[in-house]
Amino acid sequence: MHSFHYVGRQLHCEGCSLESLAAQFGTPLYVYSQSTLEDHFAKLDRAMAPLDHLICFAMKSNSNLAVLRTLAGLGSGFDTVSSGEIRRAIAAGADASKCVFAGVGKTRDEIAYALEAGIYCLNVESEAELKRISAVAVERGQIAPVAVRVNPNVDAKTHAKITTGTYENKFGIAFEEIEKIYARAAKLPNLRLRGLQMHIGSQLTSVEPFRKAVEKVVPLVDRLNRKHGFDFFSIGGGIGIVYKPALESGAAGWWETAEGRKVLTPQRFAETLVPLLKPLGLKILLEPGRYISGNAGVLVTRVEYLKKTGKKHFVIVDAAMNDLIRPAFYDSYHEIVPLTKKAGALVSSDVVGPICESGDYFAKDRPLPKVGEGDYLALLSAGAYGSVMGGNYNTRSLAAEVLVKGDNASIVRKRQAVEDIWRDESVATWQKS
Repeated sequence: MHSFHYVGRQLHCEGCSLESLAAQFGTPLYVYSQSTLEDHFAKLDRAMAPLDHLICFAMKSNSNLAVLRTLAGLGSGFDTVSSGEIRRAIAAGADASKCVFAGVGKTRDEIAYALEAGIYCLNVESEAELKRISAVAVERGQIAPVAVRVNPNVDAKTHAKITTGTYENKFGIAFEEIEKIYARAAKLPNLRLRGLQMHIGSQLTSVEPFRKAVEKVVPLVDRLNRKHGFDFFSIGGGIGIVYKPALESGAAGWWETAEGRKVLTPQRFAETLVPLLKPLGLKILLEPGRYISGNAGVLVTRVEYLKKTGKKHFVIVDAAMNDLIRPAFYDSYHEIVPLTKKAGALVSSDVVGPICESGDYFAKDRPLPKVGEGDYLALLSAGAYGSVMGGNYNTRSLAAEVLVKGDNASIVRKRQAVEDIWRDESVATWQKS
């Protein structure tokens, strides 16, 4: 389900015209649908209902306070990867006791803050980290809840930059080493061995990698649970979304078909994994990000210029790779549609931004409706790893963000003032004269 649709010729987010939002708030503009966030969370929550479970939204996919508040209100926990994310989640109304703390490079200060906040668990990526957490916990006189991240060496068959479950990746500890690690960890002071965690990659559109990983790891969890008395097993996140085709295929097309093939749904995910997980008798944690937020957001941009060369038709827009880096970074696909439906033949177009990099593009040789200067376009499925990866390259302000609920729209991040980009900079002391 998604809440971006045409009403007549105008593209809407729920009950709001995107063109009216662009006129009111300017562009580039991220627009999020609260109903879509709620619907995606609820679908996964219902699918996993046969298990004692906790959904911890991977807030690295989208950490806007309004998005986090929406999910916290539904009872979501949060998967965090820095003390900054823990602080942000708490500021949004999250319960720290429902948050997990992952990441390969936790500092002593971050560990201390996580313990002070009352984090549910620290997901540990190395034996050196276990020793550091133990030392910090001893210093603070606290018991640190930990779970080692197992690397099951299962190839998720996803993009090289978002796969995490093989021995070629920096994440986790090799499957063969886990039992020895837990035996040594049990001798470290002030640690509570609360569970085991895994995560094999992102944007998985088949249940098979999940099935293989769970089937491999469940016997390990069972053995460790008998020795150490676990509370939970985390199976990570990674449920993929459909990036194409999108709008015209309707709700069924958004979730059920992508380039003529079936993709992963919460129902299919649960039907495969619940029978494998239920015999453990443990709480099951899930850490989805993109699945919940990806299709819940779009990036609206305005056409500034049209430019033709001998071989190319360029559509130059006011959004750029600093606003949405995924196409430049991952060669990823985002559906691009006009905010006002247009008739006529399609034109093979390169949609590019104003940044001085050849990699600053959103589409190449894409058949698009003919547009003119001042028209608006929407880049769909931009709610995950969009604004959150934004930057100030070329001294460009971060985009504004809006949350929509029904026919109500609220600015949830103001457009950054240009002067704020260098607010914390200064000239050297000897340059002031």
